[in-house]
Amino acid sequence: MRRILVMLAAVTLAAMPAFSKSKEESRLEESGEVLKEIMNIPDDIPQDLLDKAECVIVVPSVKKAAFIVGASYGRGAMSCRSGAHWTGPWGAPTMMAIEGGSFGLQIGGQATDFVILVMNPRGANSLLSSKVKLGADASAAAGPKGRDAEASTDVYMRAEMLTYSRAQGLFAGISLEGSTLRPDGDANESIYGRKVDAKDIVRGGAVKVPASAQQMVDVLNKRSPKNLSDPKSLE
Repeated sequence: MRRILVMLAAVTLAAMPAFSKSKEESRLEESGEVLKEIMNIPDDIPQDLLDKAECVIVVPSVKKAAFIVGASYGRGAMSCRSGAHWTGPWGAPTMMAIEGGSFGLQIGGQATDFVILVMNPRGANSLLSSKVKLGADASAAAGPKGRDAEASTDVYMRAEMLTYSRAQGLFAGISLEGSTLRPDGDANESIYGRKVDAKDIVRGGAVKVPASAQQMVDVLNKRSPKNLSDPKSLE
């Protein structure tokens, strides 16, 4: 009997993969898949806005079931354009956390994906340095959708971040005011194998794009290879 158990254990171990993915790696892969799917929706993020974004945050599969009073949260990743003036290819992502606010009440009981466009260097640098409260530390607005949507209104021109959600196949702008965004240091350490500051990841080129983030970065580089913001705004 003992011999049979040992043999069964050996077969089970042999059938297992050489390594198992961490939850952070899975989250990066989910972020890439969510972004790919949203970019293929006919009425998706207006191209004009995507081409003027310095960073894109994706927070996949946020569920109300995971919320408790005062501790609502989601986890995702942010990729930004590289280069001193945000004009290079999209680079390695920093892991991010979104917390608090009222979005837990808005999303209902369905799994909801969030996408956030960061529209200027000030907003991006703020996110890389500290916790940012949307609507207080950084201006935010529910983003417009549709390739032909009018994206030049004052609200969108002034907002540092434009926020979207997708639930049950419905993609739309959503208000996330009152929520906070911050780099997730523990998740970054898990992904990159060492403690590394979010600013060093995004602005310093301290790490390469991990395999789990490749789809997310590839989608961004394919859909928006050039930053079309006013060059003066990037200085």
